Amino acid sequence: MADEIRPRLGRGLAALLGELPSATATGDSDRGLRQVPTVFLRPNPRNPRRTFVEADLSDLVDSVREKGIIQPILARKTSSDGEFYEIIAGERRWRAAQRAGLHEVPVVTIEATDKETLELAIIENVQRADLNPIEEALGYQQLLSEFAYTQADLSKIVGKSRSHVTNMLRLLKLSDATRGLLETGLISAGHARALLTTKDSDAMAQMVVNKGLSVRDIERLARDEHAGIDPAVTKPTVTKRQKDPNIAMLERDLCEATGFLVSIEYKNERGRVIVGYESMEQLEHILANLKHIS
Repeated sequence: MADEIRPRLGRGLAALLGELPSATATGDSDRGLRQVPTVFLRPNPRNPRRTFVEADLSDLVDSVREKGIIQPILARKTSSDGEFYEIIAGERRWRAAQRAGLHEVPVVTIEATDKETLELAIIENVQRADLNPIEEALGYQQLLSEFAYTQADLSKIVGKSRSHVTNMLRLLKLSDATRGLLETGLISAGHARALLTTKDSDAMAQMVVNKGLSVRDIERLARDEHAGIDPAVTKPTVTKRQKDPNIAMLERDLCEATGFLVSIEYKNERGRVIVGYESMEQLEHILANLKHIS
C-alpha cells in the first residue's frame, strides 16, 4: 500500500479517490466505495483540523439534508472484524450527516498506515484551505517529529513550496495568546510572521487588533525597535487598509435602507455585518424589523 499511495500524494486526494476500485458493501474487497452506518465511523485523532465553524457546519447540514453526501468519506478499518472505520478525510461531512439524521454515508475504504493517514488528512485540508495557519503548522510539525520527514520531503508531499512550509512552522514559536488571535482570524499569517521579528509579539499583536495595524506597520515598528527608537515616541502613521469598493457600496445601500450606520467586516468569503445604534429605542426598532423579515 505504501508503494501504491506515495507517488499519488502530490496529485491530491481527488486523484487518489478516482483511481480506487469500487466495491459493494457485501464484497470481499477491503478497498472501495460502500455505504457505512454513521455510527460505525470514528473521528481521526490525527486529524490536523481542530476547529469546525458552526455557521459553515450548519450550511453543510442543510445541503446534506437536501442532496445527501456528494463526495465520499475516506476511511480505514480500525478493528479486525471490519465493523468500525477511522475517518481519514471527511470528518466535517460525517458530522453534518449525523446532524442531518443520515443513517448511512458513502465511504471509500483503503488500507493506510498512521503516516499515510496523516499525510492524506493534511493534503485534503490544505488543498481545500480548511485549516487555519496554526492547524496547518501543527500538522507539518507532526509529520516532521513523528515520521522523520525533512522540510523538502514535506513540501513535495503537500504540494507547497519549501519556503511556505518553513514560514508556517515558524508560527509555532508564537505564544498561546497570539496563536489564539491567529486561529480566530483576528490577525493574519502575514501579521504573525512579522510579529516574530518584534521584541514583544504579544503586546504588538494586541495593537494589531486594537488599532488595525497592517503588516507593513509591524515591520516598521520592528525596525524602529531594533534601531533603539521607542514606538511610543515616534507613533508611526498607521497605514489604513483600503476597503473593497463593492463592500463600501453595499454598506451605503444598507445604511440608506435601514436608516442606521452599517459596516461590513470581511476576510476572504467570511465576515459579519455590524449595525450601529445610539439608544435602546433604536435597538428595539432594529429587532422589530428583523422579526418582521423572518
